[in-house]
Amino acid sequence: MRFVIYLNSSYLQGNIFVSDMDHGIECTLSKFANDTKLCGAVDTLEGRDAIQKDLDRLERWAHANLMKFNKAKCKVLHVGRRNPKHDYGLGEEWIESSPEEKKDLGVLIDEKLNMSRQCALAAQKASRVLGCIKRGVTSRSREVILPHYSALVRPHLEYCIQLWGPQYRRDMELLERVQRRDTKLIRGLEHLSYEDRLRELGLFSLEKRRLRGDLIAAFQYLKGAYRKDGEGLLIRECSDRTRGNGFKLKEGRFRLDVRKKFFPVRVVRYWNRLPREVVEAPSLEGFKARLDEALGNVV
Repeated sequence: MRFVIYLNSSYLQGNIFVSDMDHGIECTLSKFANDTKLCGAVDTLEGRDAIQKDLDRLERWAHANLMKFNKAKCKVLHVGRRNPKHDYGLGEEWIESSPEEKKDLGVLIDEKLNMSRQCALAAQKASRVLGCIKRGVTSRSREVILPHYSALVRPHLEYCIQLWGPQYRRDMELLERVQRRDTKLIRGLEHLSYEDRLRELGLFSLEKRRLRGDLIAAFQYLKGAYRKDGEGLLIRECSDRTRGNGFKLKEGRFRLDVRKKFFPVRVVRYWNRLPREVVEAPSLEGFKARLDEALGNVV
């Protein structure tokens, strides 16, 4: 069994001299602004010791550079089934364990990689903004409501969505409900069904927009845009069959349902169902235009 531990920390003093922080670090170290995340896989006690040695290196680095970790904000997030949840220390203090952490650019990550809490928080923020629009904007014309929704509400529902995309139907419906309420505000569309309102407004459902974003990201990756950041993320399937789009990706098999919701897994099935003329688009803009025409047959 493989265990992954995330360590999140913050500094009390600036982030000017942090470029050499990862020197000598054996595990994975991620730095963003004044937050640092140390990740490691623990299969054995040797794995646990490797993480602790890296923590000791970080403490020595901070001391040598006259900086200080805010240890009150340092947490350990244990991820994985049957995780032994080893203890880790930073300096002379033990780091407190936490079942969930909101550290990755505002996205809530928990020890089971369940995104239901994040979906609820996103829907709550979007609903509050939508309520402000409803109370503060008197016009109900589509020319007023749609721009407000696109600029102020929908970004909360789609922020970093490739990372925390909903895993369960109830979470999908929770997010979709916000857009359903917004389209119902528009004068003249109140008595139409949600699907008819979307068609009248030229909008996709949020579920279809998430799929569209996944497919666009896959196209960019396959064209080489992200290859340095994700070697082997998507693998072309070697096949002599001529049916389909001729650019099919290999589908992996996973025992855990949560793994099937990760981007490189969930996107494959839909990509393989795209028509040939879509995946062979010569440019990103051409791909988007052809994809929008084909999406109605994908879901």
